[in-house]
Order: sequence, then C-alpha cells, then structure tokens
Amino acid sequence: MARHPFFKGKGIKLEKAFIELKGLTKTFGAQQVLKGIDLSIHRNEFLTLLGPSGCGKTTTLRMIAGFEEPTSGEILFDGIDISKVPAYKREVNTVFQRYALFPFLNVYDNVAFGLKIKKMDQSMIRHKVLHMIELVGLAGFEDRAVTSLSGGQQQRVAIARALVNEPKVLLLDEPLGALDAKLRKGMQTELKKIQKEVGITFIFVTHDQEEALTMSDTVVVMNEGVIQQVGTPEDIYNEPENRFVASFIGESNIIEAVMKKDLLVSFDGFDFECVDKGFKDNENVEVVIRPEDIDIVKQKHAKLVGVVKSITFMGVHHEIVVETSERDYLVHTTDYFEPGLEVGLSFEPDDIHVMYRMDWV
Repeated sequence: MARHPFFKGKGIKLEKAFIELKGLTKTFGAQQVLKGIDLSIHRNEFLTLLGPSGCGKTTTLRMIAGFEEPTSGEILFDGIDISKVPAYKREVNTVFQRYALFPFLNVYDNVAFGLKIKKMDQSMIRHKVLHMIELVGLAGFEDRAVTSLSGGQQQRVAIARALVNEPKVLLLDEPLGALDAKLRKGMQTELKKIQKEVGITFIFVTHDQEEALTMSDTVVVMNEGVIQQVGTPEDIYNEPENRFVASFIGESNIIEAVMKKDLLVSFDGFDFECVDKGFKDNENVEVVIRPEDIDIVKQKHAKLVGVVKSITFMGVHHEIVVETSERDYLVHTTDYFEPGLEVGLSFEPDDIHVMYRMDWV
C-alpha cells in the first residue's frame, strides 16, 4: 500500500501519466526497501523524491534508470512496461552526486562523449555541444580541463553531458549534495531554469526539504519504503497529511486533539474554530500549527497563555519556546521577548491544520 486511503492527492495532474510506477517493491535479502509504490509522473514535470536516508528514494530512481530491477510491480513509459529493459535502452540519463566526469578530457569532449560514441556527424556534434554548454552557463569554457573547474561548474558539465543526448527524462540523484550552501542555492535556481528551457521531465532525489520546496512542481514524500504524500510544495507544507510529513517538512507544533464537529477542534482544554471538515464528530485527530503562524500578543487578546522559556536568534527571526500549562509551543517572530516573561499566544482558524491520527505512520 503506497498511500493511506485518506490521501487527498492534491497537486496531482489529471492528464495521462508519462511514467507510471505500479505496485513497485524491492527487497534486498531480508530487507524490503520499497513496499508497493504507486506513482504517476507527467511530461515536463519537475518531480522530487524527498525523504530521510534509507527511505527508498534512490532505489526508486535507480529502478526508473534501469540500474535495479524491481522485485515486483511495473514501470511504465507511455503505457509500456520497461521493468526488464536494460538501462542503455531506456530514454533516460542520470546525474549523480559524484559527477563521474572524465578527468583526462576537457569540457567540450566530456559533453560530446556520448554523441561521439553514437558516431554522429562532427558538425552536428559541435552544434549540439556548444548549444548545451551555453545553456548551462559555461560558454567560453570549452577547452578548460574539468579538473580545474569548481564543484558547481563540474556539475553543470555533468548536466550538459546528460542533456546533450536528448533524453526524455533526466534523473538527478542528490546532485547538489557536494556543494556549499551558497552555491547550492544558486544551482537550485539554475536547475529549474534549465528544466524549463529544455522542456523535459526531471526526477530529482534529495533529503533537503528546502531544496525540494524551492525547485519542484510536485514533491513525493517517502518514509520506510512507503509514499506518505504527493502534492505541490504548497500542499506539502501547508496541508501535511500525517505526523511524519508535518514533522519532516519544516518545523511544527503537532498536538493531539479531538474534532468536536466540522470547523471546531479541541486541544489543550479549549475549543478552537478551524477550517477543516469531513471528520467524524469527536474523532481523535492531530493538529499542526506552524511556528510562524503563532503570534505573541497581550494576554487579554490571547487564545493561550504561557511563559517565555527560551529565545534563540536565527538570523531572520527569533525562535521562541513558550511554556503553557499543557505543552511547549515553538514560535517564530522578529520581535524579542525576555525569558520568564508571561505572554499570550494567538492564531487564526486557518492557521490550524487538522490531520487524521495515524499511529502506523
């Protein structure tokens, strides 16, 4: 089972899928790494497989590439099962975290390598290679040794080498992992720009939540070989389907609660208006409130009252822990509040997101 029956499927496109994974499982010895993955991927989509180490995202990517064969299930390209098709016959190319460039070749020859293997006409090779080098922002670097390039530049060469063969799908296995934070951010923007310009499907693997939210059209959150949620970055962040997604994507206050009735939820001894409905009356649920959605206010205007337990400067905001009679609340604010100060906490109905309580997640 890839998804809980309560999965809403927000952000999923309704047109015919380009790639479909159906009931995909993978077992290594006694360990089942994938437990029945069902996923639709569309043309020209930037889709990210996101999750912690060991969740099965790279194994999924490797099976799409043809480097691993599924234990069971199907991998469909345009409706045709390619599960048994060898990697070199699939219309995909892969960029790894270690770029695997040829150190004895310059930039031009690294990018041209696959085309030369295909014995393409030299003038056509030159046209395609120079165009691709320009696309990744390395015009003028054709004769440079790849060993003299920075990590970000080497990554661009690896991407150009993969794209020059005109694959229908580009697979990227944590390609930004070796870069420093500033360079990573720059390359996130560049990768998204390149994907839009070449107009093909990108399937990206990362454990970095910010990276996934920044770059993707669709995010697939995985844990322990199971898809937890699929949606747009906005859906994944603002409307997590379960505790794992809420806690893995950003920071959250996650609270056990009771859904009294539609639009009314109870926690910490009080009833609060919310915008969620469709639950059973008095159903046990969980509530997510993001730290940036909580305001520190005067006690007479507060929904809850507590004491500032700690404050940490995070650069663009302060991270404040407020201790109430029931729990600690994490609050993000640009204002400073002294530890020990009694304060009020306030939030709006649409700041409260109600989730089904799933003990199995």
